[in-house]
Amino acid sequence: MVKRFDTPYMADWFAISLRWIMLVGLIVSLSLGQNLELSSTWPLGLMILWNLSMTALAGLNIRIPFHRRLNMAVDMLLTGAFFWVQGGIRGPAFWAGLLPILTGSIYFEIVGAVITSLLFSAFVIYLSVQAEGNTTLGILIAGILSALGIIFGILGRRLMDHMRKNRTLWVDEEDKKRAIQNERMRAIYELTSTLSTTLSYKRVLDSALDMSAAALNPNVEPEQTTSDPLVGAVMLFNAGKLRIGSARRFTNADMRITFEGSEGILKKALDEGEPIKFKDIGYDHELGRVVALRTCTSGYVFPLRSGFNVYGVMMFAHPEPDYFTTERTNLLDIIGRQAVIAIQNARLYQDLVEEKERLADVYEEARKKLARDLHDGPTQSVAAMAMRLNISRRMLAKDPKLANEELVKLEELAHRTTKEIRHMLFTLRPLILESQGLAAAIQSMSDKMMETFSQRVVVEIDERAAQQLEMGKQGVIFYIIEEAINNARKHAAAEAITVRLRQVETGVVLLEISDNGVGFDVKTVTQNYDKRTSSSLGMVNLRERAELVNGLFNIESQVGKGTSVQVYIPLTEEAADRLHHARRN
Repeated sequence: MVKRFDTPYMADWFAISLRWIMLVGLIVSLSLGQNLELSSTWPLGLMILWNLSMTALAGLNIRIPFHRRLNMAVDMLLTGAFFWVQGGIRGPAFWAGLLPILTGSIYFEIVGAVITSLLFSAFVIYLSVQAEGNTTLGILIAGILSALGIIFGILGRRLMDHMRKNRTLWVDEEDKKRAIQNERMRAIYELTSTLSTTLSYKRVLDSALDMSAAALNPNVEPEQTTSDPLVGAVMLFNAGKLRIGSARRFTNADMRITFEGSEGILKKALDEGEPIKFKDIGYDHELGRVVALRTCTSGYVFPLRSGFNVYGVMMFAHPEPDYFTTERTNLLDIIGRQAVIAIQNARLYQDLVEEKERLADVYEEARKKLARDLHDGPTQSVAAMAMRLNISRRMLAKDPKLANEELVKLEELAHRTTKEIRHMLFTLRPLILESQGLAAAIQSMSDKMMETFSQRVVVEIDERAAQQLEMGKQGVIFYIIEEAINNARKHAAAEAITVRLRQVETGVVLLEISDNGVGFDVKTVTQNYDKRTSSSLGMVNLRERAELVNGLFNIESQVGKGTSVQVYIPLTEEAADRLHHARRN
């Protein structure tokens, strides 16, 4: 039964090579001596066929049962037959007897060489006796063959010892490579586990750098990593600039450096979205400012991006010019992709926490707003009605006519208060929005603003654009419009307010609320947010509501030229990525 092996057996290849050399030598010597006849060289053909089959099996790393003994026996038989048909010791190929001796020395070293030499020597003596009746020459050749057997056996042992030593070294090297690979895979697994279980930005970045160093240098003990010259850093976008989130071997001054990412290596990596190997760091305008990189001659930058979202870059550098091999860069790519996922998760969690806090603030602000509106509107009106009722009751006995006029005023005040309360209830829960859609709800709001406050609101709604919006987004958009209209009515002294909703490009809807009021300085109002002025809070509320629909908020205003509030609303995830990417650029 044949067996397949994973690694080649060098003794087989060595024996096959010697056999080919002997066969070529025999063919050449017989050809030169004009003794190459088919009738007398059939054993030579069998030897060629046998070696061809052994070569094929060795190429496939397949060995037949007892292949060493079988190879030695076949060489002995075919060589003996060839020796006999060629005329024995007086024939032109008398030296062919060296082949089985060499085969025996390779497979069984001294023992194999001695046994094959003795057997072939006995065969030579037998042929000399049968052919000539004189054993002197046969004994002489037999003695030579025996001596060569001992010599070849010793050489065979040394050769095989050398081959075994080399194979041991090769196996050890392969084991070492596997150990290194396993260590790197372990580092990557630990990184994946660490990154998947943490939602802390700082921990994510620190883990990415630590695991990268461990994966690149698996043979370095953890306590020795501080002496490793590998420089690493993770830079994240914050306020439009790349800032150091975490770093290894950076100085305190290096940690305070910010990068524009607008030129050199960083720009190329960010623009192309692909990892970059680089050299000559000192010539880079931005990275050349980092003191820790001045001793490095090679580097690698991996852009941290997902789709159109670019979070920053992960960068490594080393003093060795050829440190970043293909194997190492492949590892860094794996780690970089895992880091992107972890950063996304951390950012989502952070956004969720911030959104929870923001919603709490929104609810509190809504409660306060409702209290203010009730206090400034219906509460004051109810108090006025109570006062007029008291006056009317006193006037009934003295002046009924005047009391009747007062009651008419009281009735008008009650109607006006009822309208205010209905308007408040409408804005709190516009049932028409659920039953008839956004366009009808906005038009109803316009009618109520005219009815309640005599405020003219022009509505220009693209029905097809409105129908593409999800119901949840429609509710948020309604409240954005309501907030913007109330801000314009209360603070802008606007004669007319216009609400427009239309599709401006594939997957993007634009909501615009403009007025012809007094306008204001946007920059000044924004800076006054910390003072919590009504104007600044109104802008913040609008911006936060726009973020709820993943939209982009923009406000344009000048003193004396009115105000325009714009919200770009994506309808799909692809449109959202495209929209936010365009804004960053």
